[in-house]
Amino acid sequence: MTRRPVFALSAAALVMTAAGVGGAATPTASAAPTTAPAGAALTAARRPVPAYATPSRGGVRLRPTKSGALSGRIVVVDPGHNGVYSRRINTRLVPAGNGRRKACNTSGTANARQSEHALVWAVATDLAAQLRAKGATVVLTRPNDRGVGPCVDERAAIGNRAGADLVVSLHADGNTSRRARGFHVITAARMKGGPEAVSQSNALATHVATGMRRAGMPRSTYLGDRRGIDVRSDIAGLNLSRPPAVMLEMGNMRHPADAALLSRATFRHRVAQGLTNAVVTSLR
Repeated sequence: MTRRPVFALSAAALVMTAAGVGGAATPTASAAPTTAPAGAALTAARRPVPAYATPSRGGVRLRPTKSGALSGRIVVVDPGHNGVYSRRINTRLVPAGNGRRKACNTSGTANARQSEHALVWAVATDLAAQLRAKGATVVLTRPNDRGVGPCVDERAAIGNRAGADLVVSLHADGNTSRRARGFHVITAARMKGGPEAVSQSNALATHVATGMRRAGMPRSTYLGDRRGIDVRSDIAGLNLSRPPAVMLEMGNMRHPADAALLSRATFRHRVAQGLTNAVVTSLR
């Protein structure tokens, strides 16, 4: 696997304290944090790729910017994958929550227009801004789009430690079949939070699927049920989660129609709006 250019957000990126991401401490936002503007475009700015010995840990906690329907709630937003490729991290194995082990993390898929890790970072920061404007405290599992990690088991642990009300993990698929297109929402068959967490995750998945259809992405033609929901047992971030959690595959980046939608800032903003509505509905 070759290294890909690292995509970064524009200058209005998140501002955080120097608390860092190492160790057990959870970094916090600065006193007056700024968030990426809604629908922030991806820029193809190259950055030096640093050598990472270990993946990041701890998450980044962002305070609400207003009060609203989500006041008092804690929502974990998990932008999937890594900002840079690291063979050492890709080959490191961690618990998957099903008695097996899997890769710590990867840099995800890509197409000619964009990389998955940059796509989900753009949607995640937009989503975080919208949730905070409704009163939520948001925890991002990674602090930027330039580093490595956290590992998939640590991403679940971040939500567990934070006492999150729910978790939304953002991804995009890379299926090479010409007929494979559309979104799907993944839920776990079993979770650390038990049957109640599974039930609440299924309800959240239904609301997320509704938001994606309204945003303009059709449901998957190749995975999931007629709602676009796929139940799996191998997703560590879901299996190991105590709060309700879902993983959204926003579309298939290898399908031309999906790729065209995912490359548009207006569509990505509609996705973030749909996810915000799904969170509000789920936490009523």
